[in-house]
Amino acid sequence: MTPGTVPAPVQHDLADPALDVVELTRRVCDTESVSGGERALADAVESALRAWGALEVLRDGDAVVARTALGRGERVLLAGHLDTVPLTDPPNLPVRREQHPVDGDVLVGRGTCDMKGGVAVQLVLARETAAAVAAGRPPARDVTFVFYDHEEVEAARNGLGRLARNAPQALAADFAVLLEPSSAVVEGGCNGTLRAEVTTTGKAAHSARAWRGSNAIHAAAPVLARLAQYVPREVEVEGLVFREGLNAVGIAGGIAGNVVPDRCVVTVNHRFAPAFSAAEAEAHVREVFDGFDVRVTDAADGARPGLHLPAAAEFVRRTGTDPLPKFGWTDVARFSALGVPAVNYGPGDNATAHADDERCRVEELERCLDVLRGWLLGAGEGAA
Repeated sequence: MTPGTVPAPVQHDLADPALDVVELTRRVCDTESVSGGERALADAVESALRAWGALEVLRDGDAVVARTALGRGERVLLAGHLDTVPLTDPPNLPVRREQHPVDGDVLVGRGTCDMKGGVAVQLVLARETAAAVAAGRPPARDVTFVFYDHEEVEAARNGLGRLARNAPQALAADFAVLLEPSSAVVEGGCNGTLRAEVTTTGKAAHSARAWRGSNAIHAAAPVLARLAQYVPREVEVEGLVFREGLNAVGIAGGIAGNVVPDRCVVTVNHRFAPAFSAAEAEAHVREVFDGFDVRVTDAADGARPGLHLPAAAEFVRRTGTDPLPKFGWTDVARFSALGVPAVNYGPGDNATAHADDERCRVEELERCLDVLRGWLLGAGEGAA
């Protein structure tokens, strides 16, 4: 068997209304869904959502959307991706429950943190929302649940991006929560990201006669000096302070062990606050490297937090935590591009995401569920 692979995934039943969030997490994780292999899990999610009734269900590829249609004046959206990074060899599935010396009661296995714990929370909430609508106790807001594919691979294949192109109305909302792991703390918005190549040129020559050439790698020294001296900006956006960064993440040059190189490329990554657009971030990078050849290879806008909105303010109050800025880039930026303010909030410590011993604290699963349940359905903490 090729390292990191397992036999064809077994689809686990997710529709049983007796399943709690811990058992649902286990079943979602044990339905293996490495990016590109989400079909079995998407089928199981769709089957459960249709079985519970009372929700409109849309399928686009291996993305599944379920939504209420109550005609409320406000709609909130919860989203999470179904895919994971590849498994270890031997595979770190099935999930096991154990006592961790630091984290206590945890579920261990691929996807528990990133981010099938969040997917399980969504499923419980979708089930309870459907039951509330059927019982004549509908929520005060319309709710959309989005389960999407291909988050862990290149952006062009991202299922949320595909939904935005194919069915943008399915993502319409006033506020969104992405259940990426955040240790059950609200992380508002996210920084944008930009990658660029800073190129220096010279003249190739035999290294024994270096005076006949011009060393492009030596010419890159000022580029590295500017990076070393760079002081990252700290930018306040809607009450959250986003720390930026500008770093060399790669350097390439050289022809042979006896040749003075005529070209050197320093790859830099700029993480920029959501107060700025990608175009403004590019202008900043070009200003830092004024006089050098700069080529932007990739850029994505960040996302503003939107914490001033009534739904967001109530949500933050429910969590009982102080919001933090999200320094990394997440799919909240895709919602921001659609005009939907969004935050990150989910179970799991992001430091364990993709690790061989990936894990999620049971307490965080239950706490996230209680908070979101109270926010969406008006139930108190610990409600059934």
